[in-house]
Amino acid sequence: MLKVGIDIRDLRIAKTGVKTYTEELIKAFKKQNDSEVKFVYLDTFIAVYTGKNKFLKLIEHIRFTFWKQLVLPIIARLKGCDIIFCADFFVPYFKMGTKTVPVLHDAFFFEYPEHYNKLWLFLFHKLGVNAAKKADAIITPTQYAKLRITEFSNLPAEKIEVIHEGPKSLHASKDDDSALIKTLTDQKYILHVGVMEKRKNIINLLKAFLLLINIHPAVKLVLVGQFSPKKDMNDQTAILEFIDKNKLREHVILPGYVPDNKLVHYYKNATMYVFPSINEGFGIPVLEAFEQGLPVAIANNSCLPEIAGNAALSFDPFNPEDIYQKMRLIIEDADLKNSLIAKGKERIKQFSWEITAKQTINLFKRL
Repeated sequence: MLKVGIDIRDLRIAKTGVKTYTEELIKAFKKQNDSEVKFVYLDTFIAVYTGKNKFLKLIEHIRFTFWKQLVLPIIARLKGCDIIFCADFFVPYFKMGTKTVPVLHDAFFFEYPEHYNKLWLFLFHKLGVNAAKKADAIITPTQYAKLRITEFSNLPAEKIEVIHEGPKSLHASKDDDSALIKTLTDQKYILHVGVMEKRKNIINLLKAFLLLINIHPAVKLVLVGQFSPKKDMNDQTAILEFIDKNKLREHVILPGYVPDNKLVHYYKNATMYVFPSINEGFGIPVLEAFEQGLPVAIANNSCLPEIAGNAALSFDPFNPEDIYQKMRLIIEDADLKNSLIAKGKERIKQFSWEITAKQTINLFKRL
């Protein structure tokens, strides 16, 4: 029997992308019920520091490295694992007789070095990339991400396997009585979900929305998600200043972070989903919008056309006028809106965590 060790320590830290990926994939692995593969979950028993104290964060970086490079391979070896699978970019450099498979979700470490702590960046390049070179396979979620990773590094393209992700499992809470959700039920609103980092391009979305409300003043813009905790990435100041300067407080709604059991309500009641990001590794919200029956408009760059196919309207994310025109089309053209919804429902059939799990298990078996 093939024994795969999954590093789940990062679930103690991650809040968005890697957390979603790991949790959803583990649930899908369990549903596969493959008698040829056994999964072993590898975790630390020591609490992980998640606060803001710089000294303690430095200590946590050191502990993370110690876990990845020494403790993890030893535990995996003791438990008889054939493969170590890590969903957070980092695998052990010294494999101690096991095979290793990391997931490189995007090329952001290469593309935005200024957004990362210098120590974290050093660890990524000296340990993360070099350990990936020694890995037996590398998983990435899109052809676009694979292309960018190979452009910036000398990781061999033949070692990188593209395995798409699926939409997040969203289940509505039956007893939710949020006043905001109840209010939005009777409103027309455009939805965006995601951490509000600079690459999400929210300012151009706001500029487009400002044009839209001149024609459709009753439409709201709902920006679900927290502001980035990382200073260099955070777009909070620019977003709030634009809203105040243009008197948009009554038109733009900022619910902050929304848990999954409430997030589904925002999708279900929205008029459309708009994704203006200038760089994504995958773009799970596009699939979530398809699954919830929303017409979708996306930026015409990075991985988004690859994921959406012909099921979304695309625009130039650097041109607010173009974004505005595409949003207006969806609002005013009922046939177009229904066509996009129908195409989205077909497109989503190509993506699921069960498909991701099956393809990942097949990769493990090939190794």
